[in-house]
Amino acid sequence: MCDTLVALPVSTANANVLLGKNSDREPDEAQALTWVEAQTHNGGTVQCTYISIPQASHTYACLLSRPFQMWGAEMGANEHGVVIGNEAVFTKVKIDHRNTGLTGMDLLRLALERCATATEAMKLIVQLLEQYGQDACGGYKNKKFFYHNSFLIADAAEAWILETAGREWIAAPVKHTGSISNRLSLESSERMSANARLNAREKKWWNGQEPFNFSKAYSDWLYTTLGKSRQRQFCTSDLMGKKAGQLAAGDLMQFLQSHHLDDTRFVPSKASTGCICMHATGLLNPSQTTGSMVAEIRTNLPHTLWMTGTSSPCLSVYVPFYSHANLIHELGTPGPVEDDSWWWKAEALHRQWSRPRHYQHVRSTIAAQRRALQGAFIDQEQKLFRDGASAADLRDFSVACVRQVESARTEWGRMALS
Repeated sequence: MCDTLVALPVSTANANVLLGKNSDREPDEAQALTWVEAQTHNGGTVQCTYISIPQASHTYACLLSRPFQMWGAEMGANEHGVVIGNEAVFTKVKIDHRNTGLTGMDLLRLALERCATATEAMKLIVQLLEQYGQDACGGYKNKKFFYHNSFLIADAAEAWILETAGREWIAAPVKHTGSISNRLSLESSERMSANARLNAREKKWWNGQEPFNFSKAYSDWLYTTLGKSRQRQFCTSDLMGKKAGQLAAGDLMQFLQSHHLDDTRFVPSKASTGCICMHATGLLNPSQTTGSMVAEIRTNLPHTLWMTGTSSPCLSVYVPFYSHANLIHELGTPGPVEDDSWWWKAEALHRQWSRPRHYQHVRSTIAAQRRALQGAFIDQEQKLFRDGASAADLRDFSVACVRQVESARTEWGRMALS
């Protein structure tokens, strides 16, 4: 389960594009922040999660947030300011469970590595989708978790929603704000796969008489309903709508930290699939937010990827990252069990803090300090851009933010459990 939202310049306070995502995966599936350098290639192939495909002649630099064991990524941005988040969607199209295709995460990374605009990325995903399909397990320990994908794709000027069902697809531009969740939501568009109507008619998912509705024809009712994706999508749309024209990065962070209950009543053991900030509770609610991102894409200035690099946004601080490989490498790549990486060090605290008898105390104890630290980061970055910060200034700022979060975690750990 995931949620992705976007606001175009007409809807934001500073006329930049904002895109946020919560990546909801299995609770032990650590998420790695990964910097990929730009490269020139002399033919050959690239090994994706399950299959290899021909390599492009040149690939762009990207900052990715990816499940540690996967080649593909849940979210990220490239050097041109193309930013993408994907979602699992559940459809009527049969999946063979042979791992002969590309995962949604593969498609996302391939688009970031190869495309300089959002439109290019949308078209490339469609091309790869039609060529290779999506028969690829998206689970970690759950090897039976196969699904199709939707994507929210943006750059500094535009954004696209792309939803898929097998090799069929539909795409539509975002006008002001947009959000996607774990459901097909697009009903009709001028951009649609050539066989979408014919395939639905042959499968008797559409009678051929009423206006064609892609979402209605291809959605699987059971999994889409159990996931409460409509509830979450309506929630993110409503939150953005209330601040249209004034949206800022801090607003999207708050949206991604929210639950289905107010802060005074929520504890992780009461979480449901209706939470935007997800906490796994068992069979009917197996997903945990294992990483969160808010990207601010600027036209003529460096882009900012605000990343938690950790699970549980409600207990985390978003750190600003730019194109600084050394800092990303320093955070470490998490593995399958607890280690010294940025993700697992935070996870050890989060798991203590999330116990029913601790969560409310912890959140109330550290909430004001966490908000103050986050606000300070945002204010400091705004000043840096006003003052014409250099690449070195931004690098130093990012490093300082990482150090402050590390120090704060240590202090909060002592405060919260004292």
